Order: sequence, then C-alpha cells, then structure tokens
Amino acid sequence: METIILFAPVVGTIICGFGWKLIGEKAATVTATGLLFLAMLLSWIVFLTFHGPTEQIPLFRWVSSGTLSVDWAIRLDRLTAIMLIVVTTVSALVHLYSFGYMAHDENFREGESYRPRFFAYLSFFTFAMLMLVTSDNLLQMFFGWEGVGVASYLLIGFYYRKPSANAAAIKAFIVNRVGDFGFALGIFAIFFITDSINFGDIFSEGHLLAETNITFLWTEWNAANLICVLLFIGAMGKSAQLFLHTWLPDAMEGPTPVSALIHAATMVTAGVFLVCRMSPLFEYAPQALAFVTVIGATTAFFAATIGLVQNDIKRVIAYSTCSQLGYMFAAAGVGVYQAAMFHLFTHAFFKAMLFLGAGSVITAMHHEQDMRNYGGLRRKIPYTFWAMMIGTLAITGVGIPLTNIGFAGFLSKDAIIESTYAAQSGVGDYAFWLLVMAAAMTSFYSWRLIFMTFYGKPKGDKHAHEHAHESPMTILVPLGVLALGSIFAGMVWYGDFFGHHVEEFFGSSVYINHETNHVLHDAHEVAGWVKVSPFIAMALGLALAWVFYIANPSLPGRLAQAQRPLYLFLLNKWYFDELYEIVFLRTAKWLGRFLWKRGDGDVIDGTINGVAMGAVPFLTRLSQKAQSGYLFTYAFAMVLGVVALITWVTISGGAQ
Repeated sequence: METIILFAPVVGTIICGFGWKLIGEKAATVTATGLLFLAMLLSWIVFLTFHGPTEQIPLFRWVSSGTLSVDWAIRLDRLTAIMLIVVTTVSALVHLYSFGYMAHDENFREGESYRPRFFAYLSFFTFAMLMLVTSDNLLQMFFGWEGVGVASYLLIGFYYRKPSANAAAIKAFIVNRVGDFGFALGIFAIFFITDSINFGDIFSEGHLLAETNITFLWTEWNAANLICVLLFIGAMGKSAQLFLHTWLPDAMEGPTPVSALIHAATMVTAGVFLVCRMSPLFEYAPQALAFVTVIGATTAFFAATIGLVQNDIKRVIAYSTCSQLGYMFAAAGVGVYQAAMFHLFTHAFFKAMLFLGAGSVITAMHHEQDMRNYGGLRRKIPYTFWAMMIGTLAITGVGIPLTNIGFAGFLSKDAIIESTYAAQSGVGDYAFWLLVMAAAMTSFYSWRLIFMTFYGKPKGDKHAHEHAHESPMTILVPLGVLALGSIFAGMVWYGDFFGHHVEEFFGSSVYINHETNHVLHDAHEVAGWVKVSPFIAMALGLALAWVFYIANPSLPGRLAQAQRPLYLFLLNKWYFDELYEIVFLRTAKWLGRFLWKRGDGDVIDGTINGVAMGAVPFLTRLSQKAQSGYLFTYAFAMVLGVVALITWVTISGGAQ
C-alpha cells in the first residue's frame, strides 16, 4: 500500500503531462484525480491500522559512493502516517475542487489546453511532498524538499502571462534557496561527523553530536546545536518563518487551489515535519530549540499583526498560515513535538477549507478579491458562508473552556499555549505571552474577514453582487468534507496527539529526552487561568471585530486615520520587502552593473580585447613571413631546430 500511495501521484503526473493528447483532457484529469483519491483511501487505512515499531520498506539501491550508501526506502512510522493523510486528503480534495474552480478561470481564453498541465503540476507537487515525508534518509528528503520547491515555482507562476505571477514564482524560488542552503550545510555536517545520512544511523548518534565540537566560520560550535540551527534555517524557508517569510503572501498569485495545497498540506508543513522528524538531534541541542521557540513565537505574533489590516481575502488567510506555523514551531521548540504535529494535523483541515471557501467567494464575485468590495454575501452563497464560518470557529479556537469539547483549533492551539507555559523557561514565557496575543489578533482578523465578506451592505460592483451565485458541487463537496475535519478532528484524536495515549500513539517516531524534557507531562498540570487564556483572547478578538465591523463600521477608518504611521507600518508588512529591496536587491543590481560596465566593458572589451585586436594581427603577419613556400627554407629551419636541441642537451648534461 505504501508504494502505491507514493507513486500514484507521479503516475497521474505522467498521464496528465504526456498522455492527455492520447486519451483526452477530461479522461487524463479524471484519472489523476482518481489516483489521488486511491492514495487518500490507502493513507487512511495505513493511519488507522498502524500500530507498532518503525518499518523500513526498501525500494531499490539509489546511491553508492565510498562510505555513502543510500537506498530509496519508505520509512513508515506514526509521523509518516500522519503526514500521509494530511497530504493525500487535502490534495485529493483540491484536485476535485479544481474541476469546478478552473472551469470558471478567466486567465486563459485562447482555447489552449492548460487544465492537464495544471493537474500534472498538482500531482507532481503531491508526489514530491510524499517523497519528502516517506524518506528514510536525508538525501531522499532533500530531493523531495527541492521537488516541492520546483512544483511551487510552476504553480505560483501558473498564470505566466501575468508579470506579478512570474515575479512571485521567482521570489518564492529564490527565498527558498537561501533556506535550502542552510539545510544542505546541515546535511554535509551530519555526514562529516557520523559518516551516514540514513536516519537510523543519525538518530543513534545524538549524544555523540552533543559532545562534539566543530569549526564553522572560524568559530568553535557544539555540533548538535550547529547542525540543528542549519536544519532549522531550511525549515524557516519552506515554512515561511520570520526573515524568510516574504515569499508566502506573494504566492497568492497562483490559482486558489494551489494556495490551499501549499498552505494546508505540502510546502509550508515540510519545515515543521523536518524539526519533528529530527527530534532525536534537537533534543540534544537546547540552544537550537530555544532559537526555534523564539523564531516561531515571534513569527506567530508578527504575521498576526499584519493580518489585522490586509484587505485581499487570500492574503489575510496567507498571513494566518504564517502565524499558525509559528505556533507549531513554538511547540516543537519547547520539546512538545506531539502538540506541533497535532496543530499541523488540525490546521490542514480548517486552513484548506478557508482557502477553498475564499476561492468560492472569489468565483461568486467574478474574481474580485478585495474584501472592501464584498458585504452581504451570506444570502447569495449560504453553503460557502457556513463552510467559512466553521473554518473560522476552528482557527479562532472556539470551544468549552477546561474541557476537550470544541472545534479542531481549540484543542490543538490550546495544547501549544499550555506547553509553552509549562516549559518554565525564559523563552517559554516569551512564547506563551506572544502566542496568547496572537490568538486575540487571529480571532479579530478572522472575524473581520467574515463580517466584511458576509455581513453588512453590499459594496463595490453592483453587477457582481446581483449575479453572485453559489459554487458547483465539485467545489462544495470538498468544503463539506473539510468542515467535518474542522469540527471533529481535534476531539476525536486529542487523546492520541496530546492526551493519555500520546506516548503509545507516537511510539519511537518522536524522541523525548526524559532526563531533560518534562514539558509534555507538565503541560496538563498548568493553572486554570493558563488553560482559559486562549479562550479569553479569542472572545476579546471576536468582540472587538463585532464592534468595528458590525456595530460601528466607521471606527476602522477613523482609527486608521488617527494612527496613520502604525496603520501604514502594518499595511506595508513591517516594510520587510522595502528593506530587502535596499539591502539585497539594489546591492545585487549595483554589483551586476559594476561587473558589466567596469569588468566586462572596460577590462575585457576595452583592455583585453583591445590588446588582442592589436597583437593577433601583428603575430599573424609575422607568421606569414615564415611561410615562404620554398622547400630549402623549411629544411634549413629543421636543421636549426636539431642543432639547438643537441646544444641544449649537451650543455645540460655537462652541467650535471
């Protein structure tokens, strides 16, 4: 089953990419979608029936060079099983959703067959992610890692006639190369010390790495801390954490199904999975874990502040993703990898639904994405409205305090906040307070989206509002399935991911150093006010959003005018793009112009080529004079050469 799950998407890629002309567009896209549903069904069977130790399923010998020996193998454990259902479920539903969404696409009107290409890219994206999560060694993981990078480039820039889409695709690709360079350095360092890149060998060497120092950038580092920081830099790029986050909002240039796939199931979850997979190393790297916690908590807060003022419906949800990923890293940073995976699991359902619901709204409003031109849509698109409501209840964390009853995000997000407090450390306290504040802001901007879109009076284009209509069943069915996950996923699996069965459920797939890490146990013993704080934050955010956008809709405009600098600071995303433009882009452009004008122009064209243009003709004319055409001239030259050679040999022999 595991082999079928892994290779079913790549078969769909081949059929859609190369075989659609033989069997037709519809048959190719339906086949690819059917293969994804097959992979989804088998993934759920694996997830529900897997109980036992880690299994290695070798497929074939891959690389053998010196001491490096690597098989392409499937590593099946609880982490893999969780990621299989996340990836295949969301991907299968996105494939189905795309039938309805792309049928109304307005970016291609020339009759070209772009749908097979789109489905081929989606299937390839899924295959690359499955290769990543089933990997049994770092080389296989790196190939999958780079595969999702290539697929994201192709899908973000799918509307290749739009300059903004091409720019966004290039931006995502380049920013991820920065993180991937750190990941590659981490792999090199692991092989340098352990002489292996197979997970089984690496995980048994955690204590060795903790006792080893390594020289890097002319400085002595603890090997475990250095390697884990380098690996996390790779995760920062893929999962859009602070400083390497700038590609994520621009990725909204791709079609909405792509946004759902990237944000809920594939690319951005790869970084969280990497940290959890490498827990046997991170547990021996306390400084690296502290770095992960600080970056994660800061990202959660930072992205939430930006989400407060965005007006593009997809960008609001994009910054929400960035913030929620920060939660996951904060949990991993305090050593509760199970809570990180719990939130990754529940987040896949409600985030996919929010993005696909946003796509339904965009389709109904004739591809208008500015929420300021929405309003009053709940009567026009009631099914989409209720789907978005369920997603919002899940992401904001609505539930009954001090119980295990609530929407998916209520249980998983609270588990993370309780874990950071239970860490009882400086970085843990820092993360706790930032995550609580982020929870309040998450509630505000999520309900702001609901109120601006579905409540109030219609705004913007009257024609668009008059002709707004509910989406087809191919769009609504995925929303309904994801709604079930958003409601029940947290309650059904709470005991396994964070409750009494957590150690039995995860087994050896996640390593906890019980000598130093007691956070998972202590998280259940925190004070009541700690457990209630996320709910209070959610309620405050909801109340404030209601006041601003229902009770007194003039307040947001007045506040933005009164606090103009702060409003512009948030609206312009803390000016990170402008800062990077000055520091990196302009510097790179200046260096390029300098090398072009001074290096290529003045030195090569002006000096080297100038000398060559004078010397080559002179030497050519000189050589022409030696070509007399007379035989005795060439014979005389040969005699002179022989005499010179004999003289040199005689003199050199006498000198010895």
